[in-house]
Amino acid sequence: MRRLVLKTPAKINLALDIVGNRPDGYHLLETIFQTVSLYDTITVTLHPDTKKMIHLSCNIPWIPKDNRNIAWKAAALFLEHTNLPIGIEIHLQKYIPSQAGLGGGSSDAAAVLYACNQLTGAGLTQQQLCTLGLQLGADVPFFFYGGTAYAAGIGEQLQPLPYLGTVSVVIAKGKGGISTAAAYNAIDALQHPDHPNTTLMAEHIRAYDSLSAIAPLCGNLFAAVTDLPIVEQLRQKMLEKGAVCSLMSGSGSAVFGLFSSQEHAHRCCIALRRMVPFVARCKTIPHTFHAI
Repeated sequence: MRRLVLKTPAKINLALDIVGNRPDGYHLLETIFQTVSLYDTITVTLHPDTKKMIHLSCNIPWIPKDNRNIAWKAAALFLEHTNLPIGIEIHLQKYIPSQAGLGGGSSDAAAVLYACNQLTGAGLTQQQLCTLGLQLGADVPFFFYGGTAYAAGIGEQLQPLPYLGTVSVVIAKGKGGISTAAAYNAIDALQHPDHPNTTLMAEHIRAYDSLSAIAPLCGNLFAAVTDLPIVEQLRQKMLEKGAVCSLMSGSGSAVFGLFSSQEHAHRCCIALRRMVPFVARCKTIPHTFHAI
């Protein structure tokens, strides 16, 4: 049996704005993606049992292990696209929290498509993989690149940006989750919201400006419709402990802070662990998933 083990990173949104709607109902966004060193581990194995084409297991009992799981959907989409007579076994070792706005599921899905392509020798190009990934989720294509990137449209218009350099990041999440669909509906109802300037942030990053110059441009429109008090509590605590900026990632509910020193990040983690069950200290990284 052929096997590939990948570490798949989370992402944060340094800026996230919703700028319109398509006729088909999809929302148009502008965002700055950044991969961070918080990883799931995914193992993809080819097997000859075509009676059960896809088998998925996970270390977390309540994670769906059937066609409700985006990693399972990625394997099914690959088989449908390539029409290869193979079985695919997937094991997810989850560390990235779900319903957090950190892209864990999308990262896993991209890794499954990549692994299947590598293991079978199907020869799909990176652009073809991105096209398949977009059918699974708007931020899946980004994970074929990783690093720092500007995205527009529904996430498929990607422009790589210069790497920020290594920045200390603290991520925290309370017990509550946020429904992405409900969050988008709430944004549609906003009157004259304060939009973050993602285009200006991208310009500063392209100019290799310092973290202190980029940090004030961080913003997330979804924060205007979030009704979980813990989100703002975490954000304020991170700023109190020395974060140069702090905001919710994606549609939530995880909150991240960027720190200019590892010491401040470490002290922040100690304080946050008294507040919420999930706290992680990591860093920005210039890459996406990689084999181990």
